[in-house]
Amino acid sequence: MANRSDEGPKGQVLKKEISYFQLVVIAVVASVGTGILFATDSMTAAAGPGSVLSWALIWIFFLPLALTFAELARVFPEAGGPARYPLYTHGRMLALLTSTSSLIWYLFIPPIEALAVVEALDYFYPKLIGPNGYPTLLGAGLGVILLLLFIPFNYYGTKSFARSSTGLGVVKFVFYAALALGLIAVYFNASNFTSYGGFLPYGATGLFLAMPTAAFAVGGVRIITDYAEEVKSTGVLVKAVVLTVFAQLVLTVLFGLSFVGALNWGKLGLSSGDWSSLTSLPGNPFVDLSNSLKVSPLLAIAIVVGTLGPFVTGYIYLGGGTRILFAMSRSNFVSSKIKQLHQKYYVPTWAILIFAIVGAIVTFVSAPAPSIYSLLTDAVVAGYLAYAANPVAMMAARRQGLTQSAHRLPGGSVFAPIGLIFSALIVYWSGWPSVPYSILIITVASILFTVVYRVKENVFNSVWFIVYALFMLVMSYIGSVGALNVIPFSWSSLIVAAVSVLVFYPWGILTALREPIKEAPQEQ
Repeated sequence: MANRSDEGPKGQVLKKEISYFQLVVIAVVASVGTGILFATDSMTAAAGPGSVLSWALIWIFFLPLALTFAELARVFPEAGGPARYPLYTHGRMLALLTSTSSLIWYLFIPPIEALAVVEALDYFYPKLIGPNGYPTLLGAGLGVILLLLFIPFNYYGTKSFARSSTGLGVVKFVFYAALALGLIAVYFNASNFTSYGGFLPYGATGLFLAMPTAAFAVGGVRIITDYAEEVKSTGVLVKAVVLTVFAQLVLTVLFGLSFVGALNWGKLGLSSGDWSSLTSLPGNPFVDLSNSLKVSPLLAIAIVVGTLGPFVTGYIYLGGGTRILFAMSRSNFVSSKIKQLHQKYYVPTWAILIFAIVGAIVTFVSAPAPSIYSLLTDAVVAGYLAYAANPVAMMAARRQGLTQSAHRLPGGSVFAPIGLIFSALIVYWSGWPSVPYSILIITVASILFTVVYRVKENVFNSVWFIVYALFMLVMSYIGSVGALNVIPFSWSSLIVAAVSVLVFYPWGILTALREPIKEAPQEQ
């Protein structure tokens, strides 16, 4: 396949230095960070013991969407791939919109992880988190320092990044598993699953409303495609996606079981069976839970998990976000300087520094205002709006002849529309005001990039996505999770699913470019 025309000077591709094992470890530990710690708490508040089932279901629902990433990554194995796929099939405007959405998703995550570390460290120095549960000025400052510490892990080359991430990732996975199993061994009250309203105290509605928070964790599988250009063999991408999904499914369900089973309401200072009160826990939920059981080794493990876990996730996502910015530079959406590589370490230095500096600002500005729960939801909406373009781009690439038969996964015509439905429902279930808030940020940023870098091509090919975002905005306003609550939950969810797959899915495929861009990212 031919070299990409916008690649720049000879050699401006990232080095292939990530093995299959390293890729899986990186992807698993990237997803297992703040999401599993704080999402489990928030999910249980929304669904009661049914949160365990929510964890299981969301991985099953997410797999079809993840497979669209895997197929596209095999066709276009490049850094920040999801920011580039729509460029090949639909042109510059849609690529700009989805790139911006992905960039917003990534800009939220390193600050979330840094502030999660601050939450855990507050156990030792209880002046980092205020009585309202938000970081103090001191805590916000520490969060900024922690985020800047993510830079060295990404600066010294892909090989160094892969080795450090794999080593710390294995240690992290062991501690996470030890925490979950330790909670079950020390204190497991089976009656928590049947008392206090039963397994589903809020019915099926609570089961599904818990999913957007979990979606923050499961969305981390996309890190595989963001690092695809640096993987030694693109033939392992599909296996890596499937294995990562399975490994995370096991660990998240285990965490869900351990959290619900180890709840001792009295020791936590909560009324028995008051599931909604779980979001009022003052710090890291698993640190609070372990501390309440008065078992020192378990508490020590929880603190290690609460600090090491988010820290590793944070610097991996800083690398992922850097590659989105790098991809946007390749697409001429941002300065061409950002795609310049370090002469020795062969990483996009400017992309790393700019992304980290902006992330530090986001950390400091956002710390005193929203809680980690609201930041999780805002990130989810931005990310899953971009995800909606993937199934459409995959099927459009097939129709356009961009996808060779060797790249195609069996059952694509089935899992692609299911993936779109899933991404749409996650956005809708995130509710008001997260949906309008995220869309507003994406819109402002997209307009800024459009004006500054004069992106005006292929507007017609992106109209379906613009209308899709507006549709999600309207549904989040009038639906049961919105401001008006006009349409019941089941009916509004059905409308979102049906319109997404019956209107926007074919619309997006049929309005793809007549003459797609066929340049590949590198020699295969």
